[in-house]
Amino acid sequence: MEETLKILVVDDDEVDRMTVRCALTKAGVQMELSEVGDGNDAFSALSTTAYDCVFLDYRLPDQDGLTLIQQLRSSEIQVPLVVLTGQGDEQIAVQLIEAGATDYLSKSRISPEALAQVLRSAIRIYRAEMQAALANQQLRESHEQLTRKNQELERQKQQIQMQNFKLSEASLLKSHFLATMSHELRTPMNAIIGFSQILLRPKFGQLTHQQADMVERILNNGKNLLMLLNEVLDFSKLEVGRLDLKAEIFDISKVINLAVSEMRSLSDAKNISLLVQIDSQNPLVFNDPVRVKQILINLLSNAIKFTDSGEIWVEVKELPANRVSIIVRDTGIGIAPRDFKRIFEAFRQVDQTITRKYPGTGLGLAIVDSLVRMMGGKIFLESKLGIGSTFKIELPRQITLPTVGADTPTSQLDGDGVFCSANNPHQSSSQTRKAPIGYPKFKL
Repeated sequence: MEETLKILVVDDDEVDRMTVRCALTKAGVQMELSEVGDGNDAFSALSTTAYDCVFLDYRLPDQDGLTLIQQLRSSEIQVPLVVLTGQGDEQIAVQLIEAGATDYLSKSRISPEALAQVLRSAIRIYRAEMQAALANQQLRESHEQLTRKNQELERQKQQIQMQNFKLSEASLLKSHFLATMSHELRTPMNAIIGFSQILLRPKFGQLTHQQADMVERILNNGKNLLMLLNEVLDFSKLEVGRLDLKAEIFDISKVINLAVSEMRSLSDAKNISLLVQIDSQNPLVFNDPVRVKQILINLLSNAIKFTDSGEIWVEVKELPANRVSIIVRDTGIGIAPRDFKRIFEAFRQVDQTITRKYPGTGLGLAIVDSLVRMMGGKIFLESKLGIGSTFKIELPRQITLPTVGADTPTSQLDGDGVFCSANNPHQSSSQTRKAPIGYPKFKL
């Protein structure tokens, strides 16, 4: 069914209005036609009623068509306008279109076909313009929203940057505080340890069994506290980039054996076998022997702490590309896959409660991670709950100095530097590559 159009004819000549009406009727246009004779009546009608099209005579008794068009536009009245001009008024029609008219038609050319064609064209153009205007308005609103969102994001970015700056400042102050306190506490702790050792020497007097037991407890607890303080101090130096590697050429097998001998008393106290195998044709490396030893002691300390029975193996192997590996395996409690990432975070332990079974600062593996990164190495971890864990450290035979390490990001699960696996590190030989006799199989 054809749409019924509301049409307004504005012309002071009744014959011209009748001509338009008849032409539209003959063209078969479904319409509701209204007629007015001057500009004021036209403005009133258009102010109160929405029309689909207006046929406007340029020459009106009270004002010309240009004035009426300008008045409608200033009042934001939008409607398709077809100007009806007299002979020779084409130049005026162009001005009217520039002012806002949709189209024009000479009265001498009015016919049912021409008028219907102009009507449909004017409505189509008007609707296209309205859709374009609506789209532009939506684009402007979207642009304004995006601008506001960008401004808000910029404010949030500045806030985050400020918060990061404050956090960095707080972290730096924390690191300085920890370093200062650790340094200040080490002096009296060394004195406690030294005097305890003096008291235990026979030449300074014979202690009763109860007295010797108490002094030994003081000595052991002092050593434990000193070890914790040293961990905090080392980590504080790592955080602020003040821990430097002092590289030299040394025999890695000697350093490994020295570290193992220092930890053997702890493993013997728990009846845990501590085995060593060094498979290296060339044991010489260029690295920091103190820090390599520290890495192994931290790994062994963890292995002994979390192993109640069984064995701990230490293995040194040569690798292609002029690299060496240090492997520490245990038959301890193991690590759940969800905790692989967290155990390398500073002050983080799997059990964070104050009643936890296993004491410590939670800095051992964080220090190992930072030192290995400084040396340009990688950490491989395999573990399974109830079976045990395997830590494999790969290091270049010759490190490069100076190295970037203090500002290296913390380990990420399966990221650069630390590679983790939940596989059983103690599988059968049919499942893994060949390993030395008497040792569990290791699979990367």
